[in-house]
Amino acid sequence: MADDRHYTYDISMFRDTFENDFTYLNGFLRNTHRYADRTALTCYLRNRQWTYRVLNEDCNRLAHALMKDGVGKTDIVMYQLYNCAEWVFIYLAPQKLGAINCPINFRLSYGETATIIDDSKPKVFFYDGADGETAEKALNTAQHKPKTVVMVDIFGTATPFAGAISYEDYVRDQPHTNPDIPRPTHIYDEVTRLYTSGTTGRPKGVPLNNINEIFSAHDVIMHFPLSPRDKTLNMTPWFHRGGLYSGGPNPTLYVGGELVPLRHFHAATVMGLAEEHGLSFLIGAPVTLSALADEQQKNRRDLSRLKGIVTMGAPLERAACIRFQEVLTPNIFNGYGSTEAFWNTFLRPYDLPDMAGSAGRSCTDDDMAVVRVYPDRLAEPDDHVAKDGNEVGEVIVRAAGKCSFSYVNRPEDAKAKFYKGWLYIGDLCTWNEQEFMTVVGRKDDMFISGGENIHPVQVEAVLNEHPEVTNSLVVGMPDPKWGQVVVAYVIKSGEMLTAKGLDEYCLQHPMLANYKRPRYYRFVDTLPMTATGKLLHYKAKVQVQEDSQAGLFEKV
Repeated sequence: MADDRHYTYDISMFRDTFENDFTYLNGFLRNTHRYADRTALTCYLRNRQWTYRVLNEDCNRLAHALMKDGVGKTDIVMYQLYNCAEWVFIYLAPQKLGAINCPINFRLSYGETATIIDDSKPKVFFYDGADGETAEKALNTAQHKPKTVVMVDIFGTATPFAGAISYEDYVRDQPHTNPDIPRPTHIYDEVTRLYTSGTTGRPKGVPLNNINEIFSAHDVIMHFPLSPRDKTLNMTPWFHRGGLYSGGPNPTLYVGGELVPLRHFHAATVMGLAEEHGLSFLIGAPVTLSALADEQQKNRRDLSRLKGIVTMGAPLERAACIRFQEVLTPNIFNGYGSTEAFWNTFLRPYDLPDMAGSAGRSCTDDDMAVVRVYPDRLAEPDDHVAKDGNEVGEVIVRAAGKCSFSYVNRPEDAKAKFYKGWLYIGDLCTWNEQEFMTVVGRKDDMFISGGENIHPVQVEAVLNEHPEVTNSLVVGMPDPKWGQVVVAYVIKSGEMLTAKGLDEYCLQHPMLANYKRPRYYRFVDTLPMTATGKLLHYKAKVQVQEDSQAGLFEKV
């Protein structure tokens, strides 16, 4: 690397050591000898535990299998798995070879999976035995054909489809020693590749380097705070940024803590694990916390060893926050961020419930601002909206330690999101004098009714305050008079709730202007969401047309 600057000391040893040895892999490897016999991973489904020494040995077996398969520097190892021990092996083993691990969403359709396979062109592809049919269709549909396809089946009941091999056969007879590859990665090398949750329907590959991996871990260790004595359970899938990094494998294994994988969310299971294993931290979206609170009220567990619950993926509303603090733990945290830069604002227990509904202030190492929105360009980073809690702008964040400022194979998308060291997330927000930021919607979710801007998040927050509303999603529907009218999909908790009753509630609510209140309702059992609990408004925009034609809405 050319550098014409002059220094007051000899930087050569620092640069060599920092750039080649300050890697996430080395952070994990330190724990394999200093905490060799401490539990790193507990699988309750298999009644099995891995110490740091044994975990490393299983990662080495996989690394040798991959190396034998020709996997090397910058090759992609893709995996579409539920949270499990093998997920952890595949996260770590490629790093020993300088390869790139790439977890993807197991909820994708086979066509969507095929698109991602063609985008990243993995050399080896791992799939879960429970989803063999979808994986086979995806691989048959994709133009790119991985060299090897491996089935992971933690229950031992599935059979690999034609052309695939079982995980056990893949690693059989491989040595448990570390591969003899000195300095397999550099600090700027891509280590992990995540695909965005696709709230607009177009997932993008996000490359993360060693610095991003380490400082994402540091961020969690600092903000929880997380210690080597802690035990974490992230209730969301690990394939997304909040799953992997917020109390998931990344920070927990870096600090030397214990990780409990959750294959499927089930409130009673989580509460039982929290009591039995003395979990320190639970992590999930507000919708999962609601289920935990319901379960705790029905069947109380001892949560005395729980240090806190961290929410993410959706706004934490005041009424819900107070309930969680009373029923689960007074230590509720809320993080806000993105796949590109992890979380960037944070609410700590002492901020709540007063600042519930906001997304908090910037994290310790990050900068955040709310800037004006222009139709044809990005605002300059210092083109701020007023800090009055009223003027709406776009939130931008600067998180150099956690963001690579790039997308895989999409330079034009990168230009639209990254500017002068800032990430333009696309969320519309307000902020106040203390720089607490509140999300009011996304630029592409906002719609106009009668000339007025409607931000769905604001209306949803009001609807969700109703005691008989479990959750809601608001979207615009074309209307000849108003351009668009407000439509609400609502999950109700009781049979007594009616569209007329909700309309009366909205008319009386002090924080909802009349033009923002829904004119049509449909009661549903589920809402379209990402794995992190973010509402997929773009899917509802398509659905609303079909539901209108089918006469499924109740007009008020």
